Amino acid sequence: MLSVTILGNNSAIPAFDRHPTAQIVTMDEHLFLVDCGEGTQMQMSKYKIRRSKINHIFISHLHGDHYFGLIGLITSMGLLGRVQDLHLYAPSPLKEIFDLQLQVADTQLPFELKFHPLQQEGIVVKDNRFEVSCFKVYHRIECWGFKFRQIRPIRKVNPEKAFANQVPSSFFDRLKWGEDYLTKEGRAIKNEWVTDPAPRAKSYAYSADTTFNECLAEKIKGVDLLYHEATYLKDLEERAVKRFHSTTVQAAQIAKKAEVSRLLLGHFSSKYEKLEDFEKEARDIFPNSELAIEGVTYRV
Repeated sequence: MLSVTILGNNSAIPAFDRHPTAQIVTMDEHLFLVDCGEGTQMQMSKYKIRRSKINHIFISHLHGDHYFGLIGLITSMGLLGRVQDLHLYAPSPLKEIFDLQLQVADTQLPFELKFHPLQQEGIVVKDNRFEVSCFKVYHRIECWGFKFRQIRPIRKVNPEKAFANQVPSSFFDRLKWGEDYLTKEGRAIKNEWVTDPAPRAKSYAYSADTTFNECLAEKIKGVDLLYHEATYLKDLEERAVKRFHSTTVQAAQIAKKAEVSRLLLGHFSSKYEKLEDFEKEARDIFPNSELAIEGVTYRV
């Protein structure tokens, strides 16, 4: 399973019960936090996100609405007794900022925080089930997008066939990942006898804060779900250019050019209380567009 849960969909200033950027990407049993704006901890509690399941955090850039919640979240993890390693992927200056915050508070984390500076485009974490890569976007300061891709989605166990072949339910999780089963008598039960094929691997791209640039389309070509900022409606294109942000129409144009399957719009300016026009303007260009709504999980 690949899904995205929106914790914050607003831009710099919290407004209208909308919060700065943060989201949880779920790939099977793995949870990834993407950006960590102010209020992320409270949003995680509200939507019952298990912070202990998060082992990888990705920060796109060092504007406050994308990382001001980070120090609070990580120190809370320590206070709650976390011991497993935590991996943080971010622009290199964040390490100095974070080290200083811990130093002045005389805080000792009970787990190892492993910092991975983002320096070039490419894969930043990979195992036999998934990979996450980073790519540059076009903002006022160094800024990165992230692409999540399943490598080997799980197979679906057929319980009737499994029990008929003496496979116990305790082995089902291993069947999902393609393992064969060996009975007590030494007979090999082939995985394909008791499972159905997995669906094709899915992908999700988070484009972060960016001005309109068609080069971005090649970096996210063909993903199943794209999150693209749409800070302004189309009538404020000039303002978007000056502030290195995008409009609804520009986000939809990127989605269309990249031939993605679905588009999520987010990072809304606090000048807008109502968001219906964002979806309408984007759908005029790319029909399969929708708003990224806080608390909603979007399955890919």
